[in-house]
This record gives sequence, structure tokens and C-alpha cells, in this order.
Amino acid sequence: MSKVVSAAEAVESTKMVQIKHTRVMQDADGNDVTVVDYSETISVDEALSQAESRKASLDVQVAEVTQEITDLEAIRDAE
Repeated sequence: MSKVVSAAEAVESTKMVQIKHTRVMQDADGNDVTVVDYSETISVDEALSQAESRKASLDVQVAEVTQEITDLEAIRDAE
């Protein structure tokens, strides 16, 4: 799922962003079309916090996959 992020109208001096959660589907003719699943408006600080949390989670997943690759290569290369 992709996201489209844009500035939104500020609420009481708090900067806001609108995030559209999208996905790509195919229409009846087989053409790719982008569909908005849902849209949310949140403070830019909250959006940053969520993105940083998601990045930390992905960093952990990358480290786990890297270790798995290393282990598998060691098995493959063992004599």
C-alpha cells in the first residue's frame, strides 16, 4: 500500500498533513489504476512519529533477513 502525503490546513497553529492510503489495481481493460483506500488528516508531528516507528520496525526486519541470508549462504558454502 502506498501513501500520498500533502499539507493540510493548520488547526490552531498545528501543522497538519493529509495522508491518502492508496493501492494499485487493474481496471476491466487491464490498465493499472490507483485507488484511495482511505484518507486521514493528522498533525505533522504525529505523522513523523509514525513514520519513524515504521522505519525502526523495518530496520529490524532488514537485520533479520540479512542474518537469514548469511546463515543460508554459510550452509550452501559448507563442505
